Amino acid sequence: MPLSAPPSSYTAAVERYLTGAGIVKSSARIYRISLTTWGWILTGEPAPTGPARRGAKPPVFPVAAIDDPALPEVLAELAAARADEMDADTVNRELSIARKAIGWWQRQGWIDGDPTIGIERRPAPPDRTKALAENQITALWRLDVALREKTQWKMLYESAARADEVLCLNVEDLYPQDKRGRITAKGGATEWIHWQSGTAQLLPRLIARRTRGPLFLTDRKAPAGTPTLDVCPETGRARLSYRRAEEIFEENTRLLANPLVSSDDIEDLDGWTLHRLRHSALTHDAEDGTSTPMLLARSRHASVRSLERYARPGVDSVARHVAERDPAARRRT
Repeated sequence: MPLSAPPSSYTAAVERYLTGAGIVKSSARIYRISLTTWGWILTGEPAPTGPARRGAKPPVFPVAAIDDPALPEVLAELAAARADEMDADTVNRELSIARKAIGWWQRQGWIDGDPTIGIERRPAPPDRTKALAENQITALWRLDVALREKTQWKMLYESAARADEVLCLNVEDLYPQDKRGRITAKGGATEWIHWQSGTAQLLPRLIARRTRGPLFLTDRKAPAGTPTLDVCPETGRARLSYRRAEEIFEENTRLLANPLVSSDDIEDLDGWTLHRLRHSALTHDAEDGTSTPMLLARSRHASVRSLERYARPGVDSVARHVAERDPAARRRT
């Protein structure tokens, strides 16, 4: 038996999912766009793209139509056609969101099957531009964001630490006078990360006389059932999750990641990931001539081979190399 009365339409089912599954506001926008796209596909019609997408009204149909036995074959053809027009990351993200929603609707008892079961994720080409340019890092620091985000992003870049390691920091793990902190790395080992003056100047304001508990906190009180280690004993607020931190960073960097896109189209595009701060820091270190032993210590990798991903010069380094060898520039000097 359904856990609740089925919604009147697919569009209503989408809204019920976004609310009932607890999708946060910043993610709900992306989820709604993806599920609206799938609304056309689930009716056997290709989803509009480009200018045609603006103002296009999604089809109206009952959510029970998803159980049509003929639908999987139709979806496979439409999904393949869309994959030929869109980049792999977008197609895979939309498919993942659709499957999450379908799974939630199944658990409500509104539908029985999953017509996307035969659709495979598309292999995404390797990203060889993970390191942000220096002017992009500078633009990031200029963003008008909360103190929590400023401190977190500065610490990630200056320490070249992994995002999950920084988010697991407690106030008692910090040694501000030495500009370093104790973390639990992969495999449970205790290691140290080191930061610079940018982070050091922001930390006292973020800590605000707290002496223990999670360093990076949510804006609200922790819900019932939150593990004690993830609750600040002085404020009652919860530890900021990786998912939420990633959402905030991605949302705030969309315009930086897509500088030539109009504001009307920005909601369909992605911003940067937190991991790019670590990758950028290590790449910039390598470009500045940091020794291999020091890069190993900074990255905390066990093997020199693991450093190959950071040894690829970034866009600024390549631009300087080309400019320095420009015959016209040599004649001017």
